[in-house]
Amino acid sequence: MGFTIGREMRSGSRRRGRTSECTTVAEYTGIWGWAVVPGARASAGGSGNSAPRECSCGDTSCRAPGAHPLGFAPEVPAGATLDEVTRTWSGFPGAAMMLPVGRSFDVLDVAEAAGRRALVRLERMGLPLGPVAATPDGRAHFFVAPGAAAELPQLLYRMGWDDADLDLRGLGPGDHITAPPSDFGGLGPVRWLRPPALDTAEAPPQARLLLGTLAYICHRRPPAAP
Repeated sequence: MGFTIGREMRSGSRRRGRTSECTTVAEYTGIWGWAVVPGARASAGGSGNSAPRECSCGDTSCRAPGAHPLGFAPEVPAGATLDEVTRTWSGFPGAAMMLPVGRSFDVLDVAEAAGRRALVRLERMGLPLGPVAATPDGRAHFFVAPGAAAELPQLLYRMGWDDADLDLRGLGPGDHITAPPSDFGGLGPVRWLRPPALDTAEAPPQARLLLGTLAYICHRRPPAAP
């Protein structure tokens, strides 16, 4: 059976859901200054999420079901108003909200458990922090200033972490992340560990201010269970 964005909703819940989606997208574009792209959705997997998930993009061999932008959907630009968002989003009801990386921010991607520990330590140290999101597949996304992904190898080298086995990578231009509260890959919603704020949404911290702590925590990650 085919999977179509929005088809599983009843008409009343569809209208309410669409209004909520448009309001959230308008907050991203109008308040935080981020562009938003309609993204694919995936059907939920079976028991233990082991069953194949079907992607709304229509490609039966999709390599990232429900976790990529819809190639035929227009981008909603930063600064778009609620009316402008509604006109665009009405054509893609139920689409995931995806944020282009590499413009207002890059992302440092780490395991969620390590990210949570690092976040507590960084807050105690009083270091500047931008938004931090958690995905249902166990990743944490730290928003940092643009350019971090390209600079990451050199930054790790300067800090002496270049030879370490770190579960840490940078996301930059050409990448997209799923924004809260959208579903990620049929696994559940993305959520904020630290929501955006006016002082950091468009001017997140430089990666070097967080990277030492993130690298240290990632390096000390607990061993996998036998």
